Amino acid sequence: MTGASSPNGAPGGALLVVGDVVTDVVALHRGPLASGTDTTAAIRTVPGGAGANVACWAARRDGTEVRLLGKVGMDSAAWHERELATSGVRPLLVIDPEAPTGTVVCLVDSGASAERTFLTDSGAALRLAPDDWSESLLDGVARLHLSGYLFFSEPCRALVAVAVESARARGVPVSVDPASAGFLTELGVDRFLALTEGVDVLLPSRDEACLLTGLPDPADAAAKLSRHVPLVVVKLGDAGALVARSGEIRARVPAVPATPVDTTGAGDAFTGAFLAALLAGTRPEEAAAEGCRAGARAVEQVGGRPPTNT
Repeated sequence: MTGASSPNGAPGGALLVVGDVVTDVVALHRGPLASGTDTTAAIRTVPGGAGANVACWAARRDGTEVRLLGKVGMDSAAWHERELATSGVRPLLVIDPEAPTGTVVCLVDSGASAERTFLTDSGAALRLAPDDWSESLLDGVARLHLSGYLFFSEPCRALVAVAVESARARGVPVSVDPASAGFLTELGVDRFLALTEGVDVLLPSRDEACLLTGLPDPADAAAKLSRHVPLVVVKLGDAGALVARSGEIRARVPAVPATPVDTTGAGDAFTGAFLAALLAGTRPEEAAAEGCRAGARAVEQVGGRPPTNT
């Protein structure tokens, strides 16, 4: 199926993203939070989730077919389906009859750094399970991408194992974005590396790469990880990205200048644009440059999804 052509003409077939779909409540404030009293903030509710964000950014590339498998609650399933479809993503959402859609409160300091803190209630997002998987999901698929959040619950880990086995049987390459240094610490580095055995592309952030290797320098970390995974791309934020293969750094990709408003979803934007470029046959180094351009666009707006009117 790797060589299948998609209905809308994507050269290598579709990108299937499996991951989290959540509702983001973004609170933009300036300076430290005032403990025990009020802090003025601009608050917006927007669709989010690392997996869903990646899918939406990937779908921005002309001719790219993107599908998303995720789990949501009945409370907001219709809204999330509409939002995904509006972004050009084919939603394959499973409705959980018991749990609500996951919610993330994003506290964003609207100062120069636009740094953010997440309060996460995963809800239905981490209740994807092997019963939600079907071999037919890979029909016409050229690449499978797994959100790192799938590794942080037992049902999702079981689904990951089934999905990776299915993909390998069909010769479909698999990519993983580790997603959260905090959750990685809880899961354990050795366990994560064991679970990603056989993955073709790893897309960690600087902190995640250093955590996964125990090395303080991201370049050393990227090189070490590329002896475990064939292609490693480390996202460095405003320092660009590193591309590593076979234990060596093959490219240092510069960042694109941007004035940050909200850094939520910048890494997802990079990943989505990078994967869409790979799907189109672009070399990893050039795909990483496209990822940097998407990351720069992402930080100049509120929320983790691309605008749907451009």
